[in-house]
Amino acid sequence: MARTAMSPVTAVSTPSLDESREKWTAAFRRVRGETELRASHLSAEDQIIQSMADASPTKWHRAHVTWFFEQFLLVPNDPSYRIFDERFPFLFNSYYVAAGPRHARPQRGLITRPNGAEVTAYRAHVDAGVEKLIATAPASAVADVFNILEIGLHHEQQHQELLVTDILHAFAQNPTNPVYDSAWQTPGAAPGPRGFVDVPPGIQTIGHDGDGYCFDNELPRHDVLIPKVKIARHLVTNAEWLEFIDAGGYETPALWLSDGWATVQAEGWQAPGYWRRGDSGWQVMTLAGVQPVDPATPVLHVSYYEAEAFARFAGKHLPSEAEWEAAARAGLLPDSFGTAWQWTRSAYLPYPGYRAAEGALGEYNGKFMINQMVLRGSSLATPQHHERVSYRNFFQPPARWQFTSLRLAEFV
Repeated sequence: MARTAMSPVTAVSTPSLDESREKWTAAFRRVRGETELRASHLSAEDQIIQSMADASPTKWHRAHVTWFFEQFLLVPNDPSYRIFDERFPFLFNSYYVAAGPRHARPQRGLITRPNGAEVTAYRAHVDAGVEKLIATAPASAVADVFNILEIGLHHEQQHQELLVTDILHAFAQNPTNPVYDSAWQTPGAAPGPRGFVDVPPGIQTIGHDGDGYCFDNELPRHDVLIPKVKIARHLVTNAEWLEFIDAGGYETPALWLSDGWATVQAEGWQAPGYWRRGDSGWQVMTLAGVQPVDPATPVLHVSYYEAEAFARFAGKHLPSEAEWEAAARAGLLPDSFGTAWQWTRSAYLPYPGYRAAEGALGEYNGKFMINQMVLRGSSLATPQHHERVSYRNFFQPPARWQFTSLRLAEFV
């Protein structure tokens, strides 16, 4: 669905600097265009809604990723650049403390002004500045410029996914059941035999292998010991989840972690996120509107607590992120990417030897390495090519507004 930036290998190792500039300009235009394409399904009113503190309005996403380029690329590298609006850094900074004060996250939906047209003008202003910088940065500076540019492009792709998941959450609160895109389809189950396969045991190396781009939390590459364990080839399906519901899974405290059971009770969970009972059975709110729950497709919008409880119900467990990566590298998981992020049993912690970068960009990943669980793979909302076997996504255990699912594992 989306386009992606080229990796450093394809973008900066070309024979001439002019060709490299052209390729980065094309990559920048593709990523920026994809954000606008995703936003084009929404009205001005849609773009200001914030349905919960963890979500952000579409207008804010469009402005924030633009601020990122202005703050970290243009201001430090182009002395002639002029900030579009002095109010915007406060409004559209997210969590970069070193970059200055910020508007409170839960109140982003209150920013009706600047309006959508001003944000569009902001994007155009920064786009022009970035393209000028790509074209004119001196040869001695292009390596640093292209490095920050690439980080910004991958950062924007992350927000492209959030733009979609956040608006789905907002639409799910609307009794008129709005449709984001009537052509949007949830991927079906991957082909091939089901069942479990052996993960390559022994000492395996995980982490980014140096081929293309990665975030700092995917480094350093290091050895891990993989026990004798089997992993499911496929994600858990809606049919399997319906069995869990019918067996009283949401009513059996012995299946749940203590925090999970408290969340079930407090939130009144009886099914995955966006599921609702209809006259003819279970229905689910999707980006294409309300649809019948398809038993054959992978279950979506389940929290870590639900995934862990289901694994216990099935007599299995969730794979560790190392087990998942070893299996994916071995080509054992036919639905690794493009359907749903998959919960692992691994806490989001630094790899051995990890060091966050200095400055504000060092706040990108490292400071969140507490109270979060790792997810692997990618989802149906992830931009194309913004995926790799070493990618470490992370969310807090109760979160389920993302396209999250699970596969099972069992020790041999």
